[in-house]
Amino acid sequence: MQWQSIDMALLAGRAAFLVFSFAVAAIAFTRWRRLTEREAQHTASALRQALEGIARLEQSSAGLAAQLSQLESQAAARDVELGALTERLQSLARPENTPSQSNYDIAIRLARGGAQRDELMASCGLTRQEAELVARLHGPDRERPGVRSAAA
Repeated sequence: MQWQSIDMALLAGRAAFLVFSFAVAAIAFTRWRRLTEREAQHTASALRQALEGIARLEQSSAGLAAQLSQLESQAAARDVELGALTERLQSLARPENTPSQSNYDIAIRLARGGAQRDELMASCGLTRQEAELVARLHGPDRERPGVRSAAA
């Protein structure tokens, strides 16, 4: 009988150990499942926040794209205006009524013949300053300071 009671005691010990092990495994599994659910909720929350951030960035980038498009159109308009102003400036810089070389030759001949400034301006198309210069340089010899006349 002694062997029977020891066998029964060992059998009861094994059964108790198996029940205890099963309880520990059940508790560990339950905790693992709760932890996994919390991590899944945390991951879902982080993903939701990331998607909201992306949506905000897309909205702001759409606004920036609209602003960029507007700036590009304004720059194109300014470029057209600048081109027109440049062309106008170049046309103003080009002297349209510049006397040709032949007009200068005629003015020089007239000045040597004694023509005055007003006559040179009217007949040759010279400006007042040009006519004065031609008259001084090519006009009849007057008493100029520092220049000796041929008769003296």
